[in-house]
Amino acid sequence: MDKVMGSAAEAVADIQPGASLAVGGFGLSGVPEVLVRALLEQGADDLRVVSNNCGVDGRGLGVLLSVGRIARVTGSYVGENKEFARQYLSGELEVELVPQGTLAERLRAGGAGIPAFYTPAGVGTQVASGGLPWRYAPDGSVAVASPAKETREFAGRRHVLEHGITTDYALVRAWRGDRHGNLVFRKSAANFNPLAAMAGRITIAEVEELVEPGALSPGAVHLPGIYVRRVVELTPPQAADKPIEKRTVRP
Repeated sequence: MDKVMGSAAEAVADIQPGASLAVGGFGLSGVPEVLVRALLEQGADDLRVVSNNCGVDGRGLGVLLSVGRIARVTGSYVGENKEFARQYLSGELEVELVPQGTLAERLRAGGAGIPAFYTPAGVGTQVASGGLPWRYAPDGSVAVASPAKETREFAGRRHVLEHGITTDYALVRAWRGDRHGNLVFRKSAANFNPLAAMAGRITIAEVEELVEPGALSPGAVHLPGIYVRRVVELTPPQAADKPIEKRTVRP
């Protein structure tokens, strides 16, 4: 039951080239920076990433993207990263854009064993009819486009069929966690981390504060340890490293 690993490097050592990853974080809040950098050092490439966003230049998933380790991204926001835009428009990167709420529900559904669901989000757009450019050719033409999706009417309103997401691994960051893998997330970090953790077949969590089993109130646990395979305890400097995407201060 003790799921604590000796290091982040040990925790990600078996991630193979071509693996799919669900990665937590919202902007730069709650991004598993230590695990991402351990994966950078480990060297796996051709990765298929599912995440709300792909970090920024030099932080988060942006560090993997900058050295060409990511082949495909499924996400809902792709701004703030010039290298991401360059790779996508040049045909080096395949990108599936998903409405943010739909992405959250696809991850949750995958983790709950629900293969597909209907949602009104995207009806009447290329999300449903297909044709969104997933990958460009070097000449700027569309090499791979999104397929059309099944639609169906419920209570007089059209809905589009979306599929649940499961991945080979999930990388998440928690505020507190115990040795059994029970996790507590804080503020914006709770937006996508629990959902990404549910979707991964092997979920690896870095935790800012590791406590002994029984120290967490059952009612405070956001994600039960049944979803978590490995836990990495962060050092105080690692736990304190929390970049701000856009710092705004008063004069």
